[in-house]
Amino acid sequence: MATHFDRARRQNAYRRLARVVSGRVDDRTLLPLDEATRRLRPFNRRYVGLRPIPIRQIVGTESRGRDFDRDFLPRRPDVGRRWRQLERAFPDGGFPPIVVYQLGDAYFVVDGHHRVAIARQRGMETIDAEVTELTARWHLPAEADVVELIHAEQERVFMEESGLAQSRPEARIRFSRPVGYLELLENVQIHGYHLMLQAGDVLQRSEIAEDWYEHVYLPTVDAIRIADFEGFCAGATYPDRFLWVHERRRELLPEHGSVEVDAIVREAAREARKPTIRRLLGGQAA
Repeated sequence: MATHFDRARRQNAYRRLARVVSGRVDDRTLLPLDEATRRLRPFNRRYVGLRPIPIRQIVGTESRGRDFDRDFLPRRPDVGRRWRQLERAFPDGGFPPIVVYQLGDAYFVVDGHHRVAIARQRGMETIDAEVTELTARWHLPAEADVVELIHAEQERVFMEESGLAQSRPEARIRFSRPVGYLELLENVQIHGYHLMLQAGDVLQRSEIAEDWYEHVYLPTVDAIRIADFEGFCAGATYPDRFLWVHERRRELLPEHGSVEVDAIVREAAREARKPTIRRLLGGQAA
């Protein structure tokens, strides 16, 4: 009779075969806690005690990424010995609490990987855990992957390097591609260069960031909202569209001089409403 471990091993084998046949890269790796903390740099740590946590939100590990995948299916046969011991010791699933770190909505296992794996195979929805909460600027979602960690790191670097973390720590800027943060930082730095030329003095990064946020970023985003820009750049975030507008403005500069942001936004919105353009952008023709 097949055990939970045998079934879990078969599931893992089938998934590996499916990835080989389809040519997909293995994206079901447990998130490493050390990489998450290195990229997000939590600024607070607090023990919150014993409580049941959703098993589906356990997506990371402190040290056992080679033993289990993202779904806590065993990657190695030698995991089976400890697995079977625990199943015999706790046939009703009443395990001792596991130990986890919580970062946003995601949990990282420090102790109890086999218990989580067995609980998942038994269809349990929660498991008791000793929880230590880590607080970072970026709220990590439960479905987070390595790309999400890269986004978090790049957003943190942008906020720190631009000075916006000091002047507007509440600002939330999210791009569809991590490279957007670097491009936005260049936008702030160019603004700072011109601002210092006007002032005839050196300004603090936080001063530059505050002025950029108030007089460049927010007005542009407001113009995009007012102009019904949604049909343009389907799936793009407001920061994505901000970069597009300012890149377009820079392209027009040699021939047309300094074009007002509102004019660029209105023109893009008009183009986005045309049936042909909407189809090209993935929208529906009017």
